[in-house]
Amino acid sequence: MIFESHAHYDDKRFDPDREALLASLPGQGIGCVINIGSDLAACKKTIALTEQYEFVYGAIGIHPSDISDLNEEAYEWLREKSKLPKIVAIGEIGLDYYWEKEEANRKSQQYWFRRQLELAHESGLPVSIHSRDAAEDTLHLMKDFHAERIPGVIHCFSYSLELAEEYLKMGYYIGIGGVVTFRNSKKLKEIAAQIPLERILLETDCPYLAPEPNRGKRNTSLNLPYVAQEIARLRGISEEDVMTATAKNAKHLFGIPTSPENHI
Repeated sequence: MIFESHAHYDDKRFDPDREALLASLPGQGIGCVINIGSDLAACKKTIALTEQYEFVYGAIGIHPSDISDLNEEAYEWLREKSKLPKIVAIGEIGLDYYWEKEEANRKSQQYWFRRQLELAHESGLPVSIHSRDAAEDTLHLMKDFHAERIPGVIHCFSYSLELAEEYLKMGYYIGIGGVVTFRNSKKLKEIAAQIPLERILLETDCPYLAPEPNRGKRNTSLNLPYVAQEIARLRGISEEDVMTATAKNAKHLFGIPTSPENHI
């Protein structure tokens, strides 16, 4: 069974068939799903999904592009909801400079990234970190915060092997999804081949970033075998070895025990 470590089934693109799709996942090899919040509305929907589906767990946090949702009242709401038994991480949080060019707004992203790291440290939960076009500032802020105190994953990793190794030294996992199947993803293929298998998590970021051969279509957890197959090919091991190891990694990070309920 596969452990899906980063999905967005709250997204409106799943509105037409969300219930049927989610209900079908365990029967098609997906044993556990972490649904990830990105704004306050997504966090509320994530909580609802964890209540509806036994195999769905949640992360709540505010994406750097959605920090307009954040104020002290919202932060207190996150703190309170982080205590729910099926909320297993704070995320996705981090920095995203791809769209944001204003220095003042980047500083605001940094402020709320740090605050949410504080929340994770206080709550004892791991983090799911988003970093896009912000490699230097993300690493600097995390080192300054001593983020090695907080377990976590660098989601949808898009930087160099050297930077991946910096995060591995801090105890972090590397999230690998559909991009590893793209022909031009040389850096990610190198990372998938060389870092310890014990530090890799499988993810989709669905509905985004569908792997080959479904690139450009709506992504779902059912595409994760393509990701596992490519990692297996790059490492010269079996697909089953990849699925087993990454499920064990995710269970450890998110504190989810082996049980008949989650099939992992």
